[in-house]
Amino acid sequence: MMVPFTLRLPMADPAPIVPVGSDAQLITAAVIGFAVIILLITWLKVHPFLALTIGALGVGIGAGMATDKALASFSAGFGATMGGVGVLIALGAMFGKLLADSGGADRIVDTLIARSSPRMLPWTMGVVGAVIGLPMFFEIGLVLLIPVIILVARRSGVSLMKIAIPTLAGLSAMHGLVPPHPGPLLAIDALGANLGLTLAFGVIVAIPTIIIAGPLFSGFAAKWAPVGVPDMFVTAEDLGEDVTRRPRPSFGAALASVLLPVLLMMAKALVAVFAPESTDAWKLVIDFIGTPAIALLITLIFGIFVLGAGGAMNRKTVAESLESSLPPIAGILLIVGAGGAFKQVLIDTGIGEVITRAVLDSGISVLLLGWIVAVLVRIATGSATIATITAAGLMTSVASTLPGPEVALLVLAIGSGSVFLSHVNDAGFWLVKQYLGTSLPQTFKTWTVLECLISVVGLVGVLLLDLVV
Repeated sequence: MMVPFTLRLPMADPAPIVPVGSDAQLITAAVIGFAVIILLITWLKVHPFLALTIGALGVGIGAGMATDKALASFSAGFGATMGGVGVLIALGAMFGKLLADSGGADRIVDTLIARSSPRMLPWTMGVVGAVIGLPMFFEIGLVLLIPVIILVARRSGVSLMKIAIPTLAGLSAMHGLVPPHPGPLLAIDALGANLGLTLAFGVIVAIPTIIIAGPLFSGFAAKWAPVGVPDMFVTAEDLGEDVTRRPRPSFGAALASVLLPVLLMMAKALVAVFAPESTDAWKLVIDFIGTPAIALLITLIFGIFVLGAGGAMNRKTVAESLESSLPPIAGILLIVGAGGAFKQVLIDTGIGEVITRAVLDSGISVLLLGWIVAVLVRIATGSATIATITAAGLMTSVASTLPGPEVALLVLAIGSGSVFLSHVNDAGFWLVKQYLGTSLPQTFKTWTVLECLISVVGLVGVLLLDLVV
C-alpha cells in the first residue's frame, strides 16, 4: 500500500492498535479469511474483487469488530488504496499506452533485443528492473515497465516468465534493500543507521539476491507457469505492419520519458536525506514534483508532447490513446482496492500486534528477530511499508546498543523480511496476477515464491556479512 513518505517520522512511538478480540480469535479469523478467499477464487471461480470483499468483512466481524466498524475499516482501506495506488495505476496505464502507441516502447524494445541475445535478455531485464525500482514503490515501477516486459517477450519469443520474473526481482529487491528507496530510508531513520554504510551493504546483498530470484529462478517459473504473452500493448509492428517508415520517438526520447519519474522521485529522496530540515523554496518544489502521483502526472504530460511528437500523433490520436488505456484496467483497480481494504481490516483488528508481541518474547538473535517481526507483520497486513515501520519501531531500543555496522545490517534484515510471502492481502499480488494473466496457483508458484526467495536470500546475505564486519 502506498503511504505518503517523509524522512522524519515519529517512528519510535507509533500509535498502538488495541486488538479487538483474544489472540486465538484473531489468528483463527485471519486463517479462515485467507482460506475463504482462496477457495472462492479457485473453486467457485468468484471474481477476486467479490472474494476479497467477502473475506475482508468476514475477517473483521469474525475477529470481534462491530459490523459498522468492519465496514468503516473496509471503506477506509479501499479509499486509501484507490487514492494512492489506484491513481498511480491509472496514470501509469495512460503513460504505458501512449508509450506503446507512439512507437516509444517499440524503440526501447528493439534496442534491448538488438543488444542482448535471447540468453542474456533475462539478465538485461533484471538490471532494468533494478534501475527503475531504486527510488520507486513497486507498483509504480511495474505499471511503467509492463509495456516493455510484454513487448520484449512478444518480440523476442522468450517465455514471458523469463522476462517478467527478473524485472520483478529487480524492482522488489530495490524496494526492500537499497536506499534511497523510501522503505529502507524509514528503517534507517528509525534505527539511527548510517546511510552510506547501509547503502553499501544493501548493494552487496541486492546483487546476488536479484541474480538468484531473477534470471536463475525465471527458468523454473517458466516451467511452473507456461502462460502466453497477454494481449496488451499490441503495436503496429506486432500486427505485421511495416513500421520502418513510420515516425517513432528516438531511443533517447523514449528512455528519457521512462526515466523521468525515476529522476524526480530520486531527487526527492536525496533531498530528504541531505537537507531534511530545509524550508527553502527549491526543496518545497522538489518535494512536490517528486511525489509519486505528481511525478507520474508530469511524466504523462511530458510524454504527450515528446512521445506524441516523435510518433507523429495529433491531438485526436493522443486523446484516443489515453481514453482507450483505462477500460482494460477497471478490473485491476477494483481488485487492488479490495486488496487494500482487506489489508486495512487486518491492521485495524490488531492481528499484527498479536504476532509481533509473540515474536519479541522469543529471545532469538537481533538480526533474525528483526527479520521475523517484519515477515509476520508482512504476512498479516500485506504491506512491506507497514512491516518495515513496525519492525523498525519495535527494534529501536535494541538498535541503540549495537555497533554501527550491525545497525545497518538490521535495517537490511528488516527490509528483507518486509517483502516475504506476498499473497492475497497484498495489492502487488493482484497487480502482478492481472497484468501477467496468471491463475491464482500460478501466481503463488511464481510471484509469491520470488518474494520469498528475495527475503530469504537477503537474510542469508545479511547474516554472512555479519560474520565479517
